Amino acid sequence: RQMCIRDSKIHFGEMGNLAYLRPQYARALAAYIKERGGLPFLTDCNTLYVGSRKNALEHIETAYINGYTPYATGCQVIIADGVRGTDEAYIPIGCEEVKTAKIGRAIADADIIISLNHFKGHEDAGFGGALKNLGMGSGSRAGKMEMHYDGKPVVDRDRCRGCRKCATICANDGIHYESSKAVIDYDNCVGCGRCIAICSFDAIKPHNSSSAASLNRRIAEYAYAVVKDKPNFHISIAADISPNCDCHAENDVPIVPDVGMFASADPVALDLACAEAINRQPVLPNSAITDLKHEHDCDRFHAAHDNTHWQDLIEHGKKLGIGQDTYELVTIR
Repeated sequence: RQMCIRDSKIHFGEMGNLAYLRPQYARALAAYIKERGGLPFLTDCNTLYVGSRKNALEHIETAYINGYTPYATGCQVIIADGVRGTDEAYIPIGCEEVKTAKIGRAIADADIIISLNHFKGHEDAGFGGALKNLGMGSGSRAGKMEMHYDGKPVVDRDRCRGCRKCATICANDGIHYESSKAVIDYDNCVGCGRCIAICSFDAIKPHNSSSAASLNRRIAEYAYAVVKDKPNFHISIAADISPNCDCHAENDVPIVPDVGMFASADPVALDLACAEAINRQPVLPNSAITDLKHEHDCDRFHAAHDNTHWQDLIEHGKKLGIGQDTYELVTIR
């Protein structure tokens, strides 16, 4: 049999977070793949924000501390976009918001995509599930910037040390120096985010957040770039359903009880099924949404973050042809 390299896309959890998926799930999946002749690896891309996963070395260290070692999971961990988040593949998609997606190269190189997702709330997208894990999680640093921001970087002059690394890595002559401090030349800057990745002092940061609707459309388009023309399958676990993303260095108590495990070859239907199942659950006491006035009529994710509208993600995913907004729920006991 031909050996297929199978990418298991997962979120390793930020350092200090306790709600992320436990590595035992990844171990069971890796064993299943290897029994069928596949060569699996676990992967994620570096974060745009400053945290414990902003470069590959710290990212792998965080993954190991959180239990995702090769010995615990039975497969290797590869950070898909390289040491500083600049190892990317350009995938033309010609979509409404994104024309060319910037995907972590290791993910682009995989033969088969399998996403293993922790389904929970998210402060920008409404919830984080299969589409969020595939889209935002597979974008390189520049890809994440394209999804999150309409604008271009800004320099915190108090943090800038004048080391000139950012100017060295800029391919568009987009940075010059005044009084030994970096200055962005917005006429030349293309918003690639490489200066953010290279800065050792966190002096360069994104600016101008995109709208919630635009963010969800871009996430869906990046997810499309990841799965198009490739076999793909998706598993979501609705447990420890925290109101915020696992990117936080902490986690709040779950907003509803654990629901279970969902799986589908259709990531759009999978996300919708998980969201609707969670919305049928009672609200847990002492959670972020305990004080709902009309519990039975309230969307749990919107209650946690009223500026979000996760339905945009589902609608755009369907429009792109990634999946459908109808499903049949088959219960396996």
